[in-house]
Amino acid sequence: MVQAVDGLLDRGVRDVLDLGCGLGRHALLLAAEGFAVHELDRSGAAVEFVRAEAADRCLPFTAAVADIASPHCPAGGFDLVLAFSAAHCGDDHIPGRALAEVRRVLRPGGLYLSTMLSKRNAHYGKGVEVAANTFVQPGASDERSHPRLYLDAADLVRLHRGFRLLNAFDAELDGVGSRHWHWVFEVDRQASRPGACKTSRAGSSEQEWLLGLSSATTVGHISPLWTSLIPWCPATVVWNFGPMV
Repeated sequence: MVQAVDGLLDRGVRDVLDLGCGLGRHALLLAAEGFAVHELDRSGAAVEFVRAEAADRCLPFTAAVADIASPHCPAGGFDLVLAFSAAHCGDDHIPGRALAEVRRVLRPGGLYLSTMLSKRNAHYGKGVEVAANTFVQPGASDERSHPRLYLDAADLVRLHRGFRLLNAFDAELDGVGSRHWHWVFEVDRQASRPGACKTSRAGSSEQEWLLGLSSATTVGHISPLWTSLIPWCPATVVWNFGPMV
């Protein structure tokens, strides 16, 4: 995220919403760089921790306890929404509701950066399938004891209707077997309302999107902004479908 700051500033990003912020790693960094950050987490302890950290560092910062599917934020209030490892909790109805809120709170041309579990993750298919592609591992001592949704490329596109895909790749996040999708989406610059957003770029069909996403080669030129936004990106498995900056 440090490498992304200059690109975000050049793009005019000012107001940032961090969904499922946890201990505020990204939120605190962006606040220290001068962004106006509002963070949400359903854990009251996490929110209190980040508030205390922000106060200790004299950072302008707001935080609240809320579910990512019900953020209670103003429409069109943000230039950037973050949701790292937060949107895959539950079946795709829950991420679907959360994404509807992301579209609602983003301004036209706003960015959505997120990670979600890949079907290539070592835990896909393990435990009890409680809904399509959603698994629970009873008795697990971590978040796997709760429903977790896993995606492939087709699921990724389907779930993000109303967004323009700029970059997406499937890579390990925290060691062997921990594969996650990482992506940057944009709300259409011409959209006056969420329903006016287009899922794919002009002149491209959804089938072409899926063909590109399913390939194992880099497509086109990779904008320095997008590779800085997701700097851990392995260059051989990046897809770029959005307009160059």
